[in-house]
Amino acid sequence: MTLDDLVEVLLNKGAVLHLDLIVAVADIPLIGVSVRAAVAGMETMLEYGMMRHWDEATRAWAERSVARRALDLREGERVLSRMAGGHLLTGGVYHGWRPGTVYLTDQRLVVLRDEPREILWQAELDAVRQVRLKPERTVGGEERLRLEVALADGRRELLSAREPETLHDLLSRSGAGRLAPTAAGEEPAVAEGHLWYEEPRRSGPLWRGGRARLTASRLTWKSPVDARPALVLPLTDLAEVGRAPGYGPAGEGSVLVLRTGAGDELRVAADDPARWVRWLESARPVAAAG
Repeated sequence: MTLDDLVEVLLNKGAVLHLDLIVAVADIPLIGVSVRAAVAGMETMLEYGMMRHWDEATRAWAERSVARRALDLREGERVLSRMAGGHLLTGGVYHGWRPGTVYLTDQRLVVLRDEPREILWQAELDAVRQVRLKPERTVGGEERLRLEVALADGRRELLSAREPETLHDLLSRSGAGRLAPTAAGEEPAVAEGHLWYEEPRRSGPLWRGGRARLTASRLTWKSPVDARPALVLPLTDLAEVGRAPGYGPAGEGSVLVLRTGAGDELRVAADDPARWVRWLESARPVAAAG
């Protein structure tokens, strides 16, 4: 067997060594050595569950080191997720997607370009008021999910991510920002009750049950398992409320279609859809007047 053959066997399959060695002087055994060793490529080791903790610790350390150098992490700041993505730049001379890496820490959301190093966009989590998945049809006709981030100053930014649903769920569960007024300054509710929300997903829209709250200025919807509302719709953005034909989670005719001035279409379903249509229609002029 040549050296190349030996290396190939070790990398692809591995080998187990059993060695018993006795060192003797004048036929008197003095030292005993018993060795049981596995020699293999790292992928083979991990496949059989060996050195898994070392591998995870090493990867975590490398991830922290890369993030610390790239992001200049603050004291105590931790990286929660890192994935390929980008930011849609609007306005000015250039309009288009700027690719980079999306970092989610426990303090902020950042889109970073590696070469040349530049923070393309970032926002403090405390300034995030809404995150939602937004389907977008590309030039080639393919539908992709984008992440729309609404900020406290009224801006709405669009991000791309390799795993948009994972990033959306992490942001929804983080609880770092306040997507609705705090209890001390909370608006009185015009209506509250159970609604289903048709949440965009890469595999197709998914109906989720949760609680909706309608005030004079906004409609919010939150699942019991989420820290943040998945839907925060200012009523000033609401252009039309309609009923969709066919069946929904609450039966036939239960689906409401909410169209915004930007051309987006949101779907919710209610046990009493007619009542929610009246509530939304009556609340919408109040928001517009304010």
